[in-house]
Amino acid sequence: MNKQALVAYATKYGATAEIAEKIGQLLRQAGLRADVLPVGRVRDLSPYKAVVLGSAVYMGRWRREAAMFLKANRKVLARQSVWLFSSGPTGEGDPVELLEGWRLPRALRPIADRIRPRDIAVFHGVLNLNKLNPVEKWIINNVKAPLGDFRDWNAITSWARSIADELK
Repeated sequence: MNKQALVAYATKYGATAEIAEKIGQLLRQAGLRADVLPVGRVRDLSPYKAVVLGSAVYMGRWRREAAMFLKANRKVLARQSVWLFSSGPTGEGDPVELLEGWRLPRALRPIADRIRPRDIAVFHGVLNLNKLNPVEKWIINNVKAPLGDFRDWNAITSWARSIADELK
């Protein structure tokens, strides 16, 4: 039996994984079959009708493994229904505005243009000083990035439900 959807993700400290799990949960609640996997564990996209791919964003870039996954699978993804999401900006306000208007890192835009995703979302992320290494702590202190969990679960839920509606 074919799987309906794959939710693949790349995360550093787990916040993006939690978003991916929530998306998968909502797809399953809508009656769809969905797998949720880190990109490094995805071996074959052929069983899936749709792919939701997300990555944490650091310094304006997706995690390397997510960018490599997108590049390596661009031909297969171009034949599937694809949704992309980024997770990362912290602080109050519109996450796209916090990223100065972009929805996807510049280096990945030509690939996305070929794949033609159905939507590209940006969600707030989490910044927990206790999980950061000393270099990251130094950077965060210098740029004065807001600390805390800024994820908007209502926005994530709404986006996932719109995917489910389109797939049903």
